[in-house]
Order: sequence, then C-alpha cells, then structure tokens
Amino acid sequence: MLEIAFVTETYPPEVNGVAMTVGRLVGGLRERGHRVEVLRPRQGADDAAGEHDFPLPGAPLPGYPGLRLGLPAGRALQRRWRARRPDLVHVVTEGPLGWSAVSAARRLGIPVTSGFHTNFDRYCVHYGVGWLRPALAAYLRTLHRRTLATLVPTAALAADLAGEGVPGVRVVGRGVDAGLFDPARRSAALRAAWGAGEADPVCLYVGRLAPEKNLALVERCFAALRAEHPGARLVWVGDGPSAARLTVDHPEQHFSGMRHGEDLAAHYASADLFLFPSLSETYGNVVAEAMASGLPVVAYRSAAAAELIDDRANGLVAAPGDEAAFIAAARWALADRPRLAGIAGRARAAMLGRSWPAVVAAFERVAREAIDGYS
Repeated sequence: MLEIAFVTETYPPEVNGVAMTVGRLVGGLRERGHRVEVLRPRQGADDAAGEHDFPLPGAPLPGYPGLRLGLPAGRALQRRWRARRPDLVHVVTEGPLGWSAVSAARRLGIPVTSGFHTNFDRYCVHYGVGWLRPALAAYLRTLHRRTLATLVPTAALAADLAGEGVPGVRVVGRGVDAGLFDPARRSAALRAAWGAGEADPVCLYVGRLAPEKNLALVERCFAALRAEHPGARLVWVGDGPSAARLTVDHPEQHFSGMRHGEDLAAHYASADLFLFPSLSETYGNVVAEAMASGLPVVAYRSAAAAELIDDRANGLVAAPGDEAAFIAAARWALADRPRLAGIAGRARAAMLGRSWPAVVAAFERVAREAIDGYS
C-alpha cells in the first residue's frame, strides 16, 4: 500500500475537467488499496477536515466563480507531513498552494510529482493580460522542473514540455466512463424540449462559456449549418463569463446551464454533432465523453482530438486555426445522415477500451517509479 498526498486547487463537487480527473484518480487509487489524502482550498464555510480530506485557506479565483485559489501553506503542510509522512506528494495544480507543497515536500525529503492539466499561460491573451504570458510560462516550467515527474494526458503535450526543458515527463492518459456516456441515453423528449424533430440536426457545445474556448467559431459554424439546414438547433451546456452575452445574442438557441451525471449524458446522446473549437486545451475530456456517447465531434487537430479522432472515420478534425476547414468539416458531416451515423458508431467503438482503471494503474506505476528512484 502507498500513502499519497494529492495537493489540488479543485476537486469534486466542483465541475471542471481537472476536478473530474483528480476525483477519478483518487477514487481509483483508494479502490486499489492505497491511502490517499486530498489537500485543497476550503470549498465552503461548513467544509471540515476528514480522515483523508484536509481543507486549507483559499481566495476567490477571478473569472472562475465557485473555484478557490489555494494560498501558500508550507508550514501547515510540513506539520501534517511530519506527523504522518506520505510516500509521495502529487501536486495537481501550479498555484501558490502547489508551489508551497513542492517546497515543503523537498524540504522533508519526500518524493514529489506533478500534473500538467491546464495551459494557464495561454489564457492570458484572452483576458487582456497577454504581457503576462512569458512570466507565467516560465513559472509553470520552473515548478515542473522541481518535481521528479510531470504527468500529462497526451504524447504531443509530453513532447512539447520535454522540448521546453521539463524533465521526467510521463504520459498517463485520461479515461472515459463508457457506461455513463452511452448512445442508449438518447431522449426524444429532450430533443422535443429543444424544438427539434427527429430529422432536425442538433449541434451541441459542452464546456466553460469563456473567451479562451473560441466560442465565436461555434457561432459562425452554426450559422453556416443553419443556412443549409433550417431546422437545425444549437444547444449550449455549461456556464461562464461569456454566458450573458451569448444568451442575449442568440435568444433562439438553447442554454442548458451546468449539467451532471445521467442528465449530462442524455444531452450528449440526444445531439447529432459536437462542435469543439478550443485551442487552449491540454486534453479536453468532453471530446472523449461525446465520442463515447456516439456523438460525432468536429474539433481542431490538437489535444484529445489529435489523439482520439481518425478524420472522417470516427470524427472530424481541422488544422489548428483553420476556421474555414472547421466549418467545412461540420457541413460535410451533416450533408449525409447515413454517413454521420457511421461516424457515430465508430466514435463509440473507439472509446470502449479507454477505461479509468487503466489510467489509475498507469498513475500507480509512475508513482512507484518515482518513490523507488528517489534518493
């Protein structure tokens, strides 16, 4: 049995890709018999410490309502880890809490690894502080160079980080719950609520409604599709700073807000085409969830889409930044419904072997290697 301390600024019930991934890893490691504690910012006034859960002070994270920025906690972490020393510290997020966790672990001689989940440096451009990008990129790379291994979801990201001088980059991957995300959850009642008949194509976007997600391309792409398919519908699932503007600009479109569990799965399965134009992802769990749901995906050839999609076989990809090609791919997909159905079936088949237990086992291997190789 290993004792592992996860340090993260986001964790369920918060809703985002990082929280979901950490929750899956922690749960899976516990199922395999390991003792895992989670150290994270306090999520509410009644958020109390448990045997394996240690909330710490945090501050509001600008632009991300409901999330907390972890504050430096080096002394508290050192006291806790002196009282019960973990075999490994794994730092999930790179904020002040993560930096202090790396420093505390190194002072105590505890092996420490890290995860690279979000391209925070790229977000600067979308929020009007692009001048911060070089400094933030340098900070991120410096933090990861201080850990024994940096775990990433794709081989392409591993190559990028290795090329920037980050040592010990390891691909662990991401899984998808193909039991939850299943074409069988398609709902005629849900489609009727969207105003869509059986023959009317429904396009779907799931994710944060924010500038860094390149949502203007979803708007332009759907306008092109609607010109050819007047009965087409666009459904948005998620929330964020762009939600207010989108609802005002597109009162005819359907905004479902945040959805979870079987309700989210039904939204995926009840649509016909998934539009995902983001270029800021390190992975993009929604791509795998859509494919597992039998929903053809149109995306740029990056992150999860580059790894999972075989163009025009189980989905559609365009060269990063080529908006005309992205829109053309979506138009091609909806031009032939039997062809679209074939893509949907192959998308589902491609996801059936990508289980979370396999990802947890890969994480465990990296953890043991880091512990065994530490001196």
